[in-house]
Amino acid sequence: MRDTRERLSQFWLFALLNYLYADVLALFFIVGSKDPAPHLPQWALLGSAVLMEIPIAMILGARLLPFRANRLANIVAGGIETLAVVSMQFVFPLVTGAWHEQMFPSYIFFGTLETVCTAIIIWQAWTWDETVCV
Repeated sequence: MRDTRERLSQFWLFALLNYLYADVLALFFIVGSKDPAPHLPQWALLGSAVLMEIPIAMILGARLLPFRANRLANIVAGGIETLAVVSMQFVFPLVTGAWHEQMFPSYIFFGTLETVCTAIIIWQAWTWDETVCV
């Protein structure tokens, strides 16, 4: 049976690759549209960099952190990433009325995969038993 650290690290890698591919597809969509590409403020670029750095750091963190820090980091990071995806891909478009503009099927697909993956990370960390920790 796989070690919990390894399993969490693999889930973070899976989430990261989905984030990256969804962003690449979105950029192709923006570049290919007739509208000029949106100019993002520096705070938005910094925020997206931080959101992308979390799963990158957690790939290693899940393998290297001691049990208590590892468990807490996975729960907190998973919660942040889940809230970010749900709010940006589902809540924000519904609230602003931009659902039809933003929600092409691939984005919904990736958002769903990402949300399920980070929910699994949170559950795995939450139910992680210290006595089984290697």
